[in-house]
Amino acid sequence: MPSYLFKNGYAKELQIGKIICLARTYKKHAEEMQSALPREPIVFLKPSSSVIFDGDSILFPLESSSLHHEVEFGVVIGKKCSKIIKKFALEYVLGYLVGLDITARDIQATAKKHGWPWTVSKGFDSFCPISEVVLKKNILNPNNVDFSLKVNDEVKQKANTNMMVFSIEQLIEYISRIMTLEPGDLILTGTPEGVGEIRKGDILKVELSGYCNLQVDVKETKN
Repeated sequence: MPSYLFKNGYAKELQIGKIICLARTYKKHAEEMQSALPREPIVFLKPSSSVIFDGDSILFPLESSSLHHEVEFGVVIGKKCSKIIKKFALEYVLGYLVGLDITARDIQATAKKHGWPWTVSKGFDSFCPISEVVLKKNILNPNNVDFSLKVNDEVKQKANTNMMVFSIEQLIEYISRIMTLEPGDLILTGTPEGVGEIRKGDILKVELSGYCNLQVDVKETKN
């Protein structure tokens, strides 16, 4: 069964494409990770098979002993585009969502130590919970949106997209210079400060303030 971006009556024929992720787009998060702010966006990919939806479960993989939450604002591409300039970038957007970039931090730490890609630490099944899509017409300024994450009803991450180092338009412009963006592609724009561990049994509640919510729990992967 393919995964779909839209749920609950929205254009279900649109299949999820590439999941393009950004790192260190918030200054305070870069500081908490003891990393320098990049001059250009840092891009990596997650597989579409990592997507789950509201009410589903994050599966704690046997290969890891440390999972971290990273809440992120997401951009859904609606029209094919390549090498566009930021002035026209939002014309190619279908809508927005809120999601989680779940990370096996111990696996990522090993990868960083050896200079390896982050794919394994980011790519397990269930590592990309996403909300339903809010159509673009309902969010007039994606560069000024509040979003947050609670773990077991305690606020862990809270930010506004106006805190990002790069604007949504700049990110789309940069990515489209590298790869063609197609309908159904999802851009996760990076996480703010406050990332931390999640454990089996935790309940994660994510909110795109005033627009949509997402709730998932954490369960153990069975052999």
